[in-house]
Amino acid sequence: MENMQSAVNTLVHSSNTLFLLIGAVMVLAMHAGFAFLEVGTVRQKNQVNALSKILSDFAVSTLAYFFMGYWVSYGVSFLQPASALAADHGYALVKFFFLLTFAAAIPAIISGGIAERAKFTPQLCATVLIVAFVYPFFEGVVWNGNFGIQAWLSRSFGAGFHDFAGSVVVHAVGGWLALAAVTLLGARNGRYRDGKLIAYPPSSIPFLALGSWILIVGWFGFNVMSAQTLAGVSGLVAVNSLMAMVGGTVAALLVGRNDPGFLHNGPLAGLVAVCAGSDLMHPVGALITGAVAGALFVWCFTAAQVRWKIDDVLGVWPLHGVCGVWGGLACGIFGQVSLGGLGGVSLVSQIIGSLAGVFIALAGGFGVYGLIKQCLGLRLTQEQEFYGADLSIHMIGAVSHD
Repeated sequence: MENMQSAVNTLVHSSNTLFLLIGAVMVLAMHAGFAFLEVGTVRQKNQVNALSKILSDFAVSTLAYFFMGYWVSYGVSFLQPASALAADHGYALVKFFFLLTFAAAIPAIISGGIAERAKFTPQLCATVLIVAFVYPFFEGVVWNGNFGIQAWLSRSFGAGFHDFAGSVVVHAVGGWLALAAVTLLGARNGRYRDGKLIAYPPSSIPFLALGSWILIVGWFGFNVMSAQTLAGVSGLVAVNSLMAMVGGTVAALLVGRNDPGFLHNGPLAGLVAVCAGSDLMHPVGALITGAVAGALFVWCFTAAQVRWKIDDVLGVWPLHGVCGVWGGLACGIFGQVSLGGLGGVSLVSQIIGSLAGVFIALAGGFGVYGLIKQCLGLRLTQEQEFYGADLSIHMIGAVSHD
């Protein structure tokens, strides 16, 4: 009997490890989506830089999160014998891998906002500080109960801040960090003339669409595998993710008047918004959440570029920042039993948690990028920007003219 129980336990641990490893690889693949979404949006003279930033940022994020960030969030250090790390089939290591791919999404998000005029090495330095300290601080508060804030919310309002897969923890934080960086950088040269927006059309709609599709597919690992165990996996999360993606697509198609850039960002807006409550909502609630997010992205991207003159190249603040906050609030609305949800969520806690994410991201963003601007400088010279980051930084273009 003991041997049978031992075999069952071994099967459970190994299955959970494999399950989470598949999720980690799916989210890792999303970074190719970030890369190609940026490659397709920026001008051709900055495509090599886009690809180089995403890969370099991921590598630097891994080091920062392994040696510092994961410890800040969860109090776990990997500086111990391999025999200890390999316990339970290395589940703890795979959990780190999975959560690392979330942490590394932060600089990947920021990359799209600061594209075409940011220096390369200073951005890598910003990545280290953000992934080692800023993001893990909020991650630990929400997902590990650090500092007792979740317990206080539960006592005060009946439930803690619920963010199942990171609408606020990952996306809103990344988007509002990007807004701080974009604000400190300023607009690209020639983007506004006499107060009017000068259009810089995407360099490659096929690459942009490829990036969107890679992200869409990987997102089901991002959301569904956030259960972190096979026992916790839910088909509700998968279908809610699907419905939100479709809602965002249709809304962006209609509000964006068939613009392919808006169309291919619409599903991403819906998926950003549904992360928080994908385990609680009814599919119709997820559809509405995604549709609102798709429309929000189009409106906010247009207003930011035209009215507020915020030169956020990929629109990462509207897509991740605004839609991420909407996702935190939508969880508190559509997660209610009265609206078909599973309950166990407080709208007041969702408002407080979402606003806290915005505050920490803005404070961290202006702190990190303000410090780096003073010490290293953030922006390419006017001549470097004119010739493009590819030739100025990497000394090679995306296309050979031989």
